[in-house]
Amino acid sequence: MCGIVGILSTTKKDTAVSIYDALTILQHRGQDAAGIVTSHKGRFYMRKSNGLVKNVFKTKHMTKLLGDMGIGHVRYPTAGTSSGAEAQPLYVNSPYGIAFAHNGNLTNTKELAQELFEQDLRHINTNSDSEILLNVFASELAKLQKQRINEQDIFDSVKQVHKRVRGAYATIGMIPGYGIFGFRDPNGIRPLILGKRTTNDGTKYMLASESVALTALGYEITQDIKPGEAVVVDREGNVFVQQCAEKPKYSPCIFEFVYFARPDSVIDNISVYKTRLRMGERLAAKIHTEWSDEKIDVVIPIPDTSRVSALQLANELEVRYSEGLIKNRYIARTFIMPGQKLRKKSVRQKLSAIELEFKGKNVLLVDDSIVRGTTSEQIVKMARDAGAKKVFFASAAPAVRHPNVYGIDMASNKEFIAHNKSTEEVCHAIGADKLIYQDLDDLIWCVQQGNKNITEFDCSCFNGEYITGDITQQYLDDIETMRADSAKEKGSTNENSDLISNDVE
Repeated sequence: MCGIVGILSTTKKDTAVSIYDALTILQHRGQDAAGIVTSHKGRFYMRKSNGLVKNVFKTKHMTKLLGDMGIGHVRYPTAGTSSGAEAQPLYVNSPYGIAFAHNGNLTNTKELAQELFEQDLRHINTNSDSEILLNVFASELAKLQKQRINEQDIFDSVKQVHKRVRGAYATIGMIPGYGIFGFRDPNGIRPLILGKRTTNDGTKYMLASESVALTALGYEITQDIKPGEAVVVDREGNVFVQQCAEKPKYSPCIFEFVYFARPDSVIDNISVYKTRLRMGERLAAKIHTEWSDEKIDVVIPIPDTSRVSALQLANELEVRYSEGLIKNRYIARTFIMPGQKLRKKSVRQKLSAIELEFKGKNVLLVDDSIVRGTTSEQIVKMARDAGAKKVFFASAAPAVRHPNVYGIDMASNKEFIAHNKSTEEVCHAIGADKLIYQDLDDLIWCVQQGNKNITEFDCSCFNGEYITGDITQQYLDDIETMRADSAKEKGSTNENSDLISNDVE
């Protein structure tokens, strides 16, 4: 999972600063690396490196990121490694010069890499599937052999990308002297949203992964880019949108609403906040039915993502809600850290318990989901150390039992605590007195209420059903080997990759 943003301004002011602000807002989507590329007088200016946005960009970098349009990226690595060489945006000089940022994960990477080498005669320099996607698009655009391009040329190239590429991809690109563009895979797995901001000086356009990146900067939401659609914004501020897929269908990733997206975002016209309220309501109803014999003294969320669901759950059960766990906000999200050892080390640094909220009480801990169980086990122990009489645990999402192949770091069955385990066995593994999961049908209902026109979601990490229809056991075995924690710890590196075009060091 990554965060992407693109801005084109007819005012020619503060484009890089606005991209920086948007990336900071999207920091929750990726904490491994960050990058910005801008365009000025036909040239690219780029800065990217491993680290958080605030650490990658200093004043000396920002003042050299010239131009009235640009794109930015925060990375959370799934395919590839944590090498700084794979930080985005990426760049190719032919045709025209294209800068590119990608959120998602391709599922036919090997075949595409071979095609690009043998048929398209293009060289791939990293292990990143984003570089492959960029080169497929660039190759299709080059086939048109036009000195000057227009929006239809981009749409025609995207049509060919959809025919060749499988998997999840929301992308933003930029061509110097022309404008910015974006497109979304035919299943709409990853989000992409368009907005504009009109001022006395002119109009700015923004594409971003989540609506909050636009609204926080004063942009009006224009539309969600639909599955298979592409959007082009040229230098004059003309906006063109076209459907480029033959058989598009809405199948957005349901885990966006469970965990990744901010609660103040609206994706595909679905409020993340309201979805999580409904998740709390449905989970409370299940607890009321199945745990009617248990007395719960206090409901405590595991910050931050579970807060909304936990508060509504407490209201429905008429049980006191308390912030009994305090989060150190200077520790990164443990779910997206690159190795199990680092996650285990970080949980105690990340959270601390307020003893008076636990001592002598039957406590219900609520989390958004349970994936590896590392955090859950340590927090249950933390609650017991703080004097809790009983520790119950509720997951606002179903049990995660299957790999996610569309851009979320859930690659290895063996790393899931629920793999080949019953609810009772997971409960014992994390040390809780009782454990309850949200039912998948209830979760789907909670999300679907926001947009009843969407009838299908990617729920593959819960039910093992892959909507692209191309996932084999051999593919799952391959990504397990490539993306398992053991491999990731070996492959992690602190290499930096700064400038591709003009040096902004």
